[in-house]
Amino acid sequence: RDVMQFISAAYFPASLVFYPMESNLGYRSGVSSEVLACLDDDLVNVYRDVCRQLVLPAIQKEQPEVIGVSVGTQMQLLAGMTFCKMIKEEFPDIHVTVGGNVITRLKDDLPKRKEFFTHVFDSAILYEGEHALVWLLEALAGERDWVKVPNLMWNQEGEVRVNDEIYTEKTTALPLPDFEGLPLDAYFVPVRILPYLATRGCYWGRCTFCDHGQGYFDQYRGKPAHDVVREIKALKEKYQAEHFLFSDESYPPALLKKVSQLLIEEQVGIKWTTLIRFEESLQDPEIWKQAVRAGCCTLYYGMESANERVLELMDKHAKKAVIENNLREAAKAGIWNHVMAFYGFPGETRNEAEETREFLLENKRYIHSVELFYFVAYRHTPMVRNPDKFGITIHKQEEYDMPLDYYYTLKEPGGITCLEAMQLAEEFYQKDFEPWAVRVNAREHVFLYISKFGTNYLPQIYAMKAGQDEPRTDGVQGLITWPVSNAPSEKNSKGETGMSRVVSHAAP
Repeated sequence: RDVMQFISAAYFPASLVFYPMESNLGYRSGVSSEVLACLDDDLVNVYRDVCRQLVLPAIQKEQPEVIGVSVGTQMQLLAGMTFCKMIKEEFPDIHVTVGGNVITRLKDDLPKRKEFFTHVFDSAILYEGEHALVWLLEALAGERDWVKVPNLMWNQEGEVRVNDEIYTEKTTALPLPDFEGLPLDAYFVPVRILPYLATRGCYWGRCTFCDHGQGYFDQYRGKPAHDVVREIKALKEKYQAEHFLFSDESYPPALLKKVSQLLIEEQVGIKWTTLIRFEESLQDPEIWKQAVRAGCCTLYYGMESANERVLELMDKHAKKAVIENNLREAAKAGIWNHVMAFYGFPGETRNEAEETREFLLENKRYIHSVELFYFVAYRHTPMVRNPDKFGITIHKQEEYDMPLDYYYTLKEPGGITCLEAMQLAEEFYQKDFEPWAVRVNAREHVFLYISKFGTNYLPQIYAMKAGQDEPRTDGVQGLITWPVSNAPSEKNSKGETGMSRVVSHAAP
């Protein structure tokens, strides 16, 4: 954190945070003119120096003919576009193509901004890209007509062309994921963690606030459990990796049961984590015990709210008793439960928001870490497409010509406003977050810690302010301490900010 503060100072007013890596360059990613301006800003855009020092030398060494840049999140947009533009400037003969969920969400906007296709990249692949990328390479080699490359937007002599055909991947026909050539040991984790995707889309796919599915043209598809386990075994052996992130939108209960059973039967011997929904079909304690025996360490749940009326408005159809059951049984089996929720779903009252807060505090024994947000009206959600149905007014600003979300207001009083939701979320972290303080870090680090020590160790982490006596540690095993800088406002009697120390220990 201290290092990132120094780096941020050098690129002021940009702000960089680590870990996970996040950056705010002071430009609005929803305004195309600001995005384009940011790409040339040597004073603020730290990614220009990253590109000069790391990316361009690697390209010079490898001499590729095609480079693909994936933009999976809004946070990656400015960095990804910076790399694209600088690559095009330094190596004009290289074809630069972009893809990823964010590019697909902006598919209606990018063709209207020709400068992206003339000065930043050459083409964009929408939706899923495995076959589309292969066919793009064929077009570049003169073996396929450009207009017959599915999922493609491209620059045809200064005009942006959007091909009509959309191709959806057949999950059962895809080959084993290939990580060859990637610096797997250069990530900020001590062991290799491989991502693995068994499904495309979300098997539920009905939440009215969610637009994750915008990255897929077709509906939910998945691989059979035996194929999943076969590929995991192959990846483990090929890359000497025992830790896996199942990066599915939400792991289906039936697949969870079958994959867990097969992982045990075939003695695969991995540790894994994934996202999951609360489900009535997961109330049997044996399901969670089996998942743990199969290597499950941490699970991430989108609870959103603990009020059943609000959950019905969201079309989640989750019952409070089921949520409690799933959390309790998973925790008892030894799984680390991470719960995500938010305030301010349109129509939610303060009392209903308070119910979510009370639920989290009352069940903190089974909830090991929490993320609490405020509602955001994402552009491609059912809510934004049908604002009258949800009692909201969407406010579109002309200068935001490539937005991923919108500002909204309520049509009728009584519900929590956008500002009130933000304030409630801030109050939660200020007043109620103590039971989970210090426990929310990079998901990869928590996953690795739990995979080694189990869920009973990490909850005993706590922070001490500078000068505070350490607790007695007689007979304690595995004592770990490390310094953490205090906020500038936390000064001692001499006016110094000092340091805190984080202490972790567990009784033998």
